[in-house]
Amino acid sequence: MATENSNVSKAEEFKLLANKAFGARKYAQAIELYTKAIELNSQNAVYLANRAFAHLRREEYGSAIQDATEAIEVDPKYSKGYYRRGTAHLAMGKFKEALKDFQQVKKLCPNDPDATKKLKECEKAVMKLKFEEAIAVPESLRHSVAESIDFHTIDVEPQYSGARIEGDVVTLDFVKKMMDDFKNQKFLHKRYAFQIVLQTRDILRALPSLVDINVPNGKHFTVCGDVHGQYYDLVNIFELNGLPSEDNPYLFNGDFVDRGSFSLEVILTLFALKCMSPSALYLARGNHESKNMNKIYGFEGEVRSKLNETFVELFAEVFCCLPLAHVINEKVFVVHGGLFSVDGVKLSDIRAIDRFCEPPEEGLMCELLWSDPQPLPGRGPSKRGVGLSFGADVTKRFLQENNLDLVVRSHEVKDEGYEIDHDGKLITVFSAPNYCDQMGNKGAFIRFEAPDLKPNIITFSAVAHPNVKPMAYANNFLQLFS
Repeated sequence: MATENSNVSKAEEFKLLANKAFGARKYAQAIELYTKAIELNSQNAVYLANRAFAHLRREEYGSAIQDATEAIEVDPKYSKGYYRRGTAHLAMGKFKEALKDFQQVKKLCPNDPDATKKLKECEKAVMKLKFEEAIAVPESLRHSVAESIDFHTIDVEPQYSGARIEGDVVTLDFVKKMMDDFKNQKFLHKRYAFQIVLQTRDILRALPSLVDINVPNGKHFTVCGDVHGQYYDLVNIFELNGLPSEDNPYLFNGDFVDRGSFSLEVILTLFALKCMSPSALYLARGNHESKNMNKIYGFEGEVRSKLNETFVELFAEVFCCLPLAHVINEKVFVVHGGLFSVDGVKLSDIRAIDRFCEPPEEGLMCELLWSDPQPLPGRGPSKRGVGLSFGADVTKRFLQENNLDLVVRSHEVKDEGYEIDHDGKLITVFSAPNYCDQMGNKGAFIRFEAPDLKPNIITFSAVAHPNVKPMAYANNFLQLFS
């Protein structure tokens, strides 16, 4: 009995420390401390729901659902269990499952105005989804929106004073003027935006799903991770490391858009640089270059607000043309998410993926975009609820079987902007510092020098940006939960 009481009070101490860490936005530390509390007292639904909340903050929606479900099993009348699980379902775009959870919250807290409000938003989202499903055109009958656009017929008003493309060639002068306009929160004319996106589509469509990059001896190559609509931090990367050029090439490793509220400026800048010099800038698809994510996390709303509906469809189409992975000098494998649920995947299997579609929920393409490394060997369920977690042994085997030296991936916020795992064989690089204006993390990029391709990691801090909050264009219901 004494031991039991001592465990309960020790667990409570860990919970208080965890709450403190959570308040300081140290979510990984909070998760560790809540875990200690749960190990001492597994029958406390509050600890589980609190840990679910910390997982939500780290975008680990699969783990949040698991914890919230356990909290509900411990105490079926604990409304926060349903609330946390509903929030995680919403963040994953699983509106119907979220609706069931918020109906339960409302049942348990009938007079809570907050629960009522969230239930209403959830009902709206489900109604919208049903409507979209009802009017959706089958894949086989869909026409390419890109092929219906002729940007040459769009007039540019005489009073337009922004950047202009003369003829068909995107020049460095144009890119610099456009970037300056963006810094001053001016928009690019629709004609030129169409021209950039359509030219990028043509370039990307001609590429394989796995792109080989050759860096000559004595030359360098820079890899950046997620930028997530943080335009002013993107400009800072170029100030620190130079603009992309034949002699200063870059690879941006997915998740260019969403969350940050300057996603359009980011994507048009990257696409314009790609048009200016295709071998100066390489682009890989991330899990956020997809319709489902863009609908929820802000890019769709931003494009609609700054341009129009046609651009929403056009970007969705062009994102399906982005390559899925890159290999530098036959030695460094670069991918947004990670590795696979099966052994024996060869580079030729990745090359053979038909990528011209929305990302599926399982299989090689899904895993390339969504998976994460784990400290334990073997494979485990994904903390995100999509893809999987893979250990050092999986990384080592993949590298050996494909005669590679290193995996570079992005996809996860890291305090220092990067993290080296799996006995030095895997590096995570993340290039959105102070992510969402609240994580306090640094950003990083990696410079490789040929021939030895030793990674030189450069970190940097966030810079000021105009007072437009992250997620400003995100779906209503998501703003309620952020």
